[in-house]
Amino acid sequence: MKKWIWPLLLILCLLPLSCPAEGTVAVRKINAIQALEAPDNEAMRFLKSMGVGWNLGNTFDAYNDSPFLRDEMEIEKYWCQVYTTEEMIEAIQQAGFSTIRIPVSWHNHVSGADFTISKAWLDRVQTVVDWAYSRGMVVILNTHHDCSTRYYYPLEKYAEVSERYIASIFRQLAERFRDYDERLVFESMNEPRLVNTQHEWWFDGDNAECQEAMRCINRLNQLFVDTVRAGGGCNETRYLMVPSYDANPDYAVREEFVLPKDSADNRIIVSAHAYTPYSFALEDGGTASFDLNNNTQTGEINRFMLALYHRYIEQGIPAVIGEFGARDKKGNLQSRVDFAAYYVASAQARHLPCLWWDNNAFQGNGELFGIYDRKNNAWPHPEIVEAIMKNVLE
Repeated sequence: MKKWIWPLLLILCLLPLSCPAEGTVAVRKINAIQALEAPDNEAMRFLKSMGVGWNLGNTFDAYNDSPFLRDEMEIEKYWCQVYTTEEMIEAIQQAGFSTIRIPVSWHNHVSGADFTISKAWLDRVQTVVDWAYSRGMVVILNTHHDCSTRYYYPLEKYAEVSERYIASIFRQLAERFRDYDERLVFESMNEPRLVNTQHEWWFDGDNAECQEAMRCINRLNQLFVDTVRAGGGCNETRYLMVPSYDANPDYAVREEFVLPKDSADNRIIVSAHAYTPYSFALEDGGTASFDLNNNTQTGEINRFMLALYHRYIEQGIPAVIGEFGARDKKGNLQSRVDFAAYYVASAQARHLPCLWWDNNAFQGNGELFGIYDRKNNAWPHPEIVEAIMKNVLE
């Protein structure tokens, strides 16, 4: 080999997209994405304050519909195996996350035709909210796995129970948290959809039932906003998040999805979830590789984020990616790190806060999205967190 080739190879290995030493993981800052402009308004400044976030997944959103359920309070650890502690919330905040989403399934904890929430459950939720809120974090509180014909379901024949459920839950939450300022955000629903149908994860604009479902979602979002605003105190102006069908970003930019009318000025946040590219981030049996030089993979991320940017952010309307992440596929850590870096850099350039979905799952063949081991208060793969934080814009 010619002598001049060796110095050249050394230089190439020192470049930002260099080849790391064998067995090490490279954590990169992505500089190639152009930051786009956003209007200078209060809503955009609030999005900036949200930074990047983390989901307390598989915790208060767990549920058990067995008729033999004995202790509702045990549900908190059914899926994640541990109870939440203040130490955990402190670790999340100290790692650099400015926002925490606390998904909550309420239906195991309500009684009567008016869906009265159990005091013990609501007290427990408030305790965890307070741990984050007292540390200056933005906290998002929602209804999660309650999409059912017994609670809310986006079809006209279930409208009465759906409206009664949504109004009741948020009337109680508005009352309990009326004095919490704008750093407590309510989110109407998680991923409202036609559960157990062929269209559960696919909105067909030519299908009458899908069209009906979208109209019902719009109406439930409007009821949610009206109910919270009537709660007085800080409820009159707090930020409220609303999803489209499935919380899919592609459906959030469709003309059938209509933002609720609001008495407060520009306080409605569009909520979207995007495990993109799906084949890498979520699909069972999909690819385990994410390549920063693969324009198809990075292009999928850019496409949906730009759509949200042009429809909402560019117009000064806030939008948030409430869930994202990439599951562990047999130790594909470098790909997950590169994905986290690119995804966050892309979102930040479009003024879209994004929140990693963490279900505290690390072993097995399921959806292994865990990045913080709650049992041991440890970060098994700190490189993922480093990649997230390295790509947050100043």
